[in-house]
Amino acid sequence: MSTVRIGPSRQVTLPADVLEKLDLGAGDALEAEVREGKLVLTPKSAGMLAPEERKLLQQARRKIARIRKDLGRSKGLTPAEADLAARAGLIQKDQRWWWTEAWQSGERQAERDLKAGRVKVFESADELLKDLRKR
Repeated sequence: MSTVRIGPSRQVTLPADVLEKLDLGAGDALEAEVREGKLVLTPKSAGMLAPEERKLLQQARRKIARIRKDLGRSKGLTPAEADLAARAGLIQKDQRWWWTEAWQSGERQAERDLKAGRVKVFESADELLKDLRKR
């Protein structure tokens, strides 16, 4: 059994082995309640998932971490992974589209274009429209 302390901001850090056993990570929700004088934390999202959904959520968690670390070389989530990640609170529901592979492939292309100098900078919207009309 591990001992944890309550920090100055009322925060508690859960031991890595506990998180691993429950397949939990940053962003996962826990339900807190007091039962017979004991604090009981119950995983709110992962605990209610079927085994195949837990695996998908774990994959989504890894992909999200990679995207945050290296946007230009990371694969996006499948629609199923994005749905689960949104349900689990790992990503915002109204932003799930941004995390999908369909969108991330465009982000990778934009990163390549920026690095290769295939971009134009305009000082105003009028300049942009003028350049578009040349085509």
